[in-house]
Amino acid sequence: MASSFRIRPAVGSDGSFLGDMVVEAANWRQGAARPRHEIIGGDDHRRYVAGWKRPGDAGFVAEDSAGGPVGAAWYRMLPRTDPGFGYVGTGVPELIIGVRPVWRAHGVGRALLQRLCEKARADGFARLSLSVERGNFAATLYRSEGFAVVEAGHGRDTMVKRLR
Repeated sequence: MASSFRIRPAVGSDGSFLGDMVVEAANWRQGAARPRHEIIGGDDHRRYVAGWKRPGDAGFVAEDSAGGPVGAAWYRMLPRTDPGFGYVGTGVPELIIGVRPVWRAHGVGRALLQRLCEKARADGFARLSLSVERGNFAATLYRSEGFAVVEAGHGRDTMVKRLR
Protein backbone atom coordinates (compact mmCIF):
# COMPACT_ATOMS: atom_id res chain seq x y z
CA MET A 1 0.00 0.00 0.00
CA ALA A 2 1.29 3.40 -0.91
CA SER A 3 1.17 5.81 1.99
CA SER A 4 0.33 8.83 -0.15
CA PHE A 5 -2.88 10.57 0.77
CA ARG A 6 -4.43 13.98 0.54
CA ILE A 7 -6.70 15.83 2.93
CA ARG A 8 -9.79 17.81 1.96
CA PRO A 9 -12.50 19.58 3.95
CA ALA A 10 -15.42 17.38 4.96
CA VAL A 11 -18.72 18.23 3.25
CA GLY A 12 -22.35 17.41 3.89
CA SER A 13 -22.28 14.30 1.72
CA ASP A 14 -19.52 12.79 3.91
CA GLY A 15 -21.99 11.94 6.69
CA SER A 16 -22.13 8.22 5.93
CA PHE A 17 -18.33 7.94 5.81
CA LEU A 18 -18.06 9.81 9.12
CA GLY A 19 -20.39 7.17 10.52
CA ASP A 20 -17.97 4.53 9.26
CA MET A 21 -15.16 6.33 11.06
CA VAL A 22 -17.15 6.44 14.32
CA VAL A 23 -17.42 2.66 13.96
CA GLU A 24 -13.65 2.38 13.37
CA ALA A 25 -12.97 4.52 16.43
CA ALA A 26 -15.34 2.49 18.59
CA ASN A 27 -13.89 -0.81 17.32
CA TRP A 28 -10.23 0.06 17.95
CA ARG A 29 -9.55 -3.20 19.81
CA GLN A 30 -8.50 -6.18 17.69
CA GLY A 31 -11.15 -8.89 17.63
CA ALA A 32 -13.79 -6.89 19.52
CA ALA A 33 -15.72 -5.48 16.58
CA ARG A 34 -19.33 -4.48 17.15
CA PRO A 35 -21.60 -4.12 14.11
CA ARG A 36 -22.17 -0.68 12.58
CA HIS A 37 -25.91 -0.61 13.33
CA GLU A 38 -25.25 -1.29 17.01
CA ILE A 39 -22.72 1.53 17.33
CA ILE A 40 -24.42 4.18 15.18
CA GLY A 41 -27.87 3.16 16.40
CA GLY A 42 -27.00 3.91 20.01
CA ASP A 43 -27.27 7.38 21.51
CA ASP A 44 -23.65 7.30 22.68
CA HIS A 45 -22.26 7.46 19.14
CA ARG A 46 -25.14 8.73 16.99
CA ARG A 47 -24.66 12.28 18.35
CA TYR A 48 -21.31 12.49 16.56
CA VAL A 49 -22.81 12.16 13.08
CA ALA A 50 -26.56 12.80 13.25
CA GLY A 51 -27.49 15.71 11.03
CA TRP A 52 -23.97 16.19 9.63
CA LYS A 53 -23.11 18.93 8.53
CA ARG A 54 -24.86 21.42 10.76
CA PRO A 55 -23.70 24.95 11.61
CA GLY A 56 -20.56 24.78 13.76
CA ASP A 57 -19.45 21.38 12.43
CA ALA A 58 -16.03 21.24 10.78
CA GLY A 59 -13.82 18.43 9.63
CA PHE A 60 -11.45 16.87 7.16
CA VAL A 61 -11.36 13.64 5.17
CA ALA A 62 -8.17 11.86 4.09
CA GLU A 63 -8.29 10.17 0.71
CA ASP A 64 -5.95 7.70 -0.95
CA SER A 65 -4.43 8.35 -4.38
CA ALA A 66 -7.56 6.97 -6.08
CA GLY A 67 -9.82 9.35 -4.13
CA GLY A 68 -11.17 6.74 -1.74
CA PRO A 69 -11.73 7.96 1.83
CA VAL A 70 -9.38 6.40 4.39
CA GLY A 71 -9.87 8.54 7.50
CA ALA A 72 -11.62 11.55 8.94
CA ALA A 73 -11.43 13.96 11.84
CA TRP A 74 -14.17 16.41 12.74
CA TYR A 75 -15.59 18.39 15.60
CA ARG A 76 -19.03 19.23 16.84
CA MET A 77 -20.48 21.49 19.46
CA LEU A 78 -22.51 19.24 21.72
CA PRO A 79 -24.98 20.69 24.21
CA ARG A 80 -24.77 20.23 27.95
CA THR A 81 -28.11 18.41 27.70
CA ASP A 82 -26.66 15.79 25.30
CA PRO A 83 -22.92 15.69 25.99
CA GLY A 84 -20.47 13.42 24.24
CA PHE A 85 -17.85 11.24 25.94
CA GLY A 86 -15.34 14.12 25.82
CA TYR A 87 -17.63 16.98 26.80
CA VAL A 88 -15.87 19.57 28.96
CA GLY A 89 -18.13 22.60 28.66
CA THR A 90 -20.13 24.97 26.54
CA GLY A 91 -18.11 26.48 23.72
CA VAL A 92 -15.55 23.65 23.54
CA PRO A 93 -16.00 21.48 20.46
CA GLU A 94 -15.43 17.76 20.81
CA LEU A 95 -13.38 16.06 18.14
CA ILE A 96 -13.84 12.62 16.69
CA ILE A 97 -11.27 10.81 14.57
CA GLY A 98 -11.22 7.51 12.76
CA VAL A 99 -8.82 5.88 10.32
CA ARG A 100 -9.26 2.63 8.41
CA PRO A 101 -7.03 -0.03 10.01
CA VAL A 102 -4.82 -0.57 6.94
CA TRP A 103 -4.01 3.17 6.95
CA ARG A 104 -3.08 3.42 10.63
CA ALA A 105 0.56 4.20 11.45
CA HIS A 106 0.99 5.98 8.08
CA GLY A 107 0.59 9.54 9.37
CA VAL A 108 -3.08 9.89 8.39
CA GLY A 109 -4.40 10.38 11.93
CA ARG A 110 -1.69 12.89 12.82
CA ALA A 111 -2.22 14.90 9.63
CA LEU A 112 -5.99 14.97 10.18
CA LEU A 113 -5.59 15.95 13.82
CA GLN A 114 -3.19 18.78 12.98
CA ARG A 115 -5.46 20.16 10.26
CA LEU A 116 -8.48 20.02 12.57
CA CYS A 117 -6.63 21.84 15.36
CA GLU A 118 -5.54 24.53 12.87
CA LYS A 119 -9.16 24.91 11.74
CA ALA A 120 -10.48 25.14 15.30
CA ARG A 121 -7.86 27.79 16.13
CA ALA A 122 -8.78 29.75 12.98
CA ASP A 123 -12.45 29.48 13.95
CA GLY A 124 -11.63 31.16 17.26
CA PHE A 125 -11.82 28.24 19.65
CA ALA A 126 -9.50 28.26 22.65
CA ARG A 127 -9.69 24.50 23.29
CA LEU A 128 -10.64 21.18 21.71
CA SER A 129 -11.66 18.10 23.67
CA LEU A 130 -11.82 14.38 22.97
CA SER A 131 -12.35 11.13 24.77
CA VAL A 132 -10.16 8.06 24.45
CA GLU A 133 -10.57 4.64 26.01
CA ARG A 134 -7.71 3.51 28.22
CA GLY A 135 -5.36 1.23 26.34
CA ASN A 136 -6.13 2.81 22.97
CA PHE A 137 -2.87 3.38 21.07
CA ALA A 138 -4.28 6.71 19.82
CA ALA A 139 -3.74 8.25 23.28
CA THR A 140 -0.01 8.42 22.48
CA LEU A 141 -0.77 10.42 19.33
CA TYR A 142 -3.05 12.80 21.25
CA ARG A 143 -0.42 13.42 23.95
CA SER A 144 2.26 14.04 21.31
CA GLU A 145 -0.03 16.65 19.71
CA GLY A 146 -0.51 18.56 22.97
CA PHE A 147 -3.64 16.99 24.45
CA ALA A 148 -3.62 16.42 28.20
CA VAL A 149 -5.91 14.34 30.41
CA VAL A 150 -8.31 16.59 32.33
CA GLU A 151 -10.68 13.94 33.62
CA ALA A 152 -10.40 10.20 34.16
CA GLY A 153 -13.71 8.39 33.83
CA HIS A 154 -14.88 4.80 33.71
CA GLY A 155 -12.31 3.21 31.42
CA ARG A 156 -11.78 6.37 29.38
CA ASP A 157 -10.00 9.67 29.67
CA THR A 158 -11.16 13.11 28.58
CA MET A 159 -8.33 15.08 26.99
CA VAL A 160 -8.09 18.75 26.08
CA LYS A 161 -5.72 20.74 23.89
CA ARG A 162 -5.31 24.45 24.41
CA LEU A 163 -5.22 26.19 21.06
CA ARG A 164 -4.11 29.66 22.19
